[in-house]
Amino acid sequence: MAFRNLARNNELSRGPTAPRKRYMNSPEFQKTLSHWDITTSLDQHPLTDVDENNHLKEYEQQVKGRFDKIIPVLKTISALQHEQDFVDRAQQIFRTEMGYELPVDVLEKAWICPLDMRALFAWCVFQSHKQASDQFFESDPLNGSEASQEARIFQSFLNQCGFHLLDITPCSDGRLAHSIAYALRIPFSAVRRRSHAGALFDIENTVNRWVKTEHRRYREGVPNSAETPTRYLKVVNYHFSSLDPSHQGCAAHGSDDSLAASEGLQRLLDFREAVEKSFCCGASVELLLIGIDTDTDAIRVHTPTNSSEMMLDKWISALDLYEETKSLPKDQALERINQRVHESAPGEADKGMVAFITRMIANNISQIDYVRQLHGGSYPDVGHAERFIGVGIGFKEVHLRNLTYFSHLDTVEEGSPDLDVGIKIFKGLNVSKDLPIPVVVRFDYSGGVPGARERAIADCVRVDNAISSRYRDLVEDGLLHTFLTIRDRDQKAPAEVVGSSLDPQLQEEH
Repeated sequence: MAFRNLARNNELSRGPTAPRKRYMNSPEFQKTLSHWDITTSLDQHPLTDVDENNHLKEYEQQVKGRFDKIIPVLKTISALQHEQDFVDRAQQIFRTEMGYELPVDVLEKAWICPLDMRALFAWCVFQSHKQASDQFFESDPLNGSEASQEARIFQSFLNQCGFHLLDITPCSDGRLAHSIAYALRIPFSAVRRRSHAGALFDIENTVNRWVKTEHRRYREGVPNSAETPTRYLKVVNYHFSSLDPSHQGCAAHGSDDSLAASEGLQRLLDFREAVEKSFCCGASVELLLIGIDTDTDAIRVHTPTNSSEMMLDKWISALDLYEETKSLPKDQALERINQRVHESAPGEADKGMVAFITRMIANNISQIDYVRQLHGGSYPDVGHAERFIGVGIGFKEVHLRNLTYFSHLDTVEEGSPDLDVGIKIFKGLNVSKDLPIPVVVRFDYSGGVPGARERAIADCVRVDNAISSRYRDLVEDGLLHTFLTIRDRDQKAPAEVVGSSLDPQLQEEH
């Protein structure tokens, strides 16, 4: 349970602050972009990957642009709802501007009653998500699939560092949804990611995933043989705010940075103890604690010793190293970072861990420049500005900041703390503006397992019913809509839509 150890924190009752969101297709934003060209910027670090920054910028603009066009285009058709040819004109506008059509059953009621803009808004969010999801699995826009050269190179590097699997738990806060592909620049297929509120992962489930990993090494030699002296690396990625630390930190920890770090470390230590007590000390895992500033994307790393000892009040800052090494040649900058990482450990540090942290900081330097050159140093939406809530198991395709609030769960009852935080956030983001909360339910399954697809559909329906029951008032007021999807994790194909609260209601026959 995500909030198991947080009852003593009296700051949990604080609600999220209203976001300061800048639409990416707004004149102000486009004016900013017109004066920014990464390829010609002289004020950047020698370790910054200019080409990758440009590529990531284009992807972010494209995907978020779909969502940010929704309200302006809906306003356009709202003004036409009493025209004689309204349905045809509305569909033509959406085909041209958005690449999809609106539900006819909603449009055709416009002559009887006011157009249901809440339903149309939710529909557009769901369709925009589907477009982005389809693109992700069909064309690998982030170059991070298992078949990509980037993933193979990183997996080889990981093995050289002495690790056979990287398992990262970020907070479910949407401001960390991009932490893998952007902030740390890790190919998504080379890391196991499960988000939880406060980055407080479920220990029992993580032990089970560790068991499956080690079992596969013994049975199949994947990702390497069991005789290879490598370890399972578990990372907690907590977050904080440098601009507004008292209000824009982790909501699950009441914006208490010290609590976020300490609870994350304790969860790591409990996980290692669970593995060692269940499978003896020879089955040890490696641990790492990383903090990320959600305003600048700069990370700080609590470098561990050989025995995974970390100090909460001692870390190495990527932002400090950025300034220290920006005037050095690339090779010297990397050497300096490696030296500083080694010195930051509270005792003797493992060389492989030092090499891994050095690479994460070097990667993060590119992201620091990305935020500086695109946003002037810090994001304009310092608070929450997510577009939808993702519920269930999956969402490998979501790697953009403030796009999705994650609530990984098997049941709403067990995952209610994570989901309740998301609903609370969206009451401020959407409900306060009379817009509905869009919830995408996803369950991945293994297509080779008999009946797995049918069970995934049943899981979607079960969770959908539980959401409708838990947030009945929102549902009845049209302020919460759901979109049910499943995906075969053994295939490269996109997710499959299996239902929605916006599906036409069939009339009962007598």
